[in-house]
Amino acid sequence: MRRRRQPEDGDQESGIDLTPMLDIVFIMLIFFIVTTSFVKESGIDVRRPTARTAAPMEHTGIMVGIGADGTIWIDKHPVELQAVRTQVERLHAENPQGGVVISADVQTTTGRLVRVMDMVRQAGVSDVAVAATVPDR
Repeated sequence: MRRRRQPEDGDQESGIDLTPMLDIVFIMLIFFIVTTSFVKESGIDVRRPTARTAAPMEHTGIMVGIGADGTIWIDKHPVELQAVRTQVERLHAENPQGGVVISADVQTTTGRLVRVMDMVRQAGVSDVAVAATVPDR
């Protein structure tokens, strides 16, 4: 006759509960998604002027592009000069601590650039920069 062994309290297999770990992983995923800043583009490729003193700008929120022919692009859409202020106001309300970077083509007239900068400042953004590239040494 065989004896059956009675399981004791310490002999039962204990499994690892993964639920708390999965909760933490999902919370971290949500945190990283919310805090990630996405690269914004103006929607047009421009040949930026070079400047030896060019430096990266912190808290870039809005990209405005001005093409060689004077067309203005914000958020990958062409915009008329009169609509720049309203578009920048709307985008600035979504990200109030972000600044505006104007990426103007080398062929853009200075007058066009100054008018766009004026519209951006009228929209309430004081942190305005003009994009430039650092020349090769």
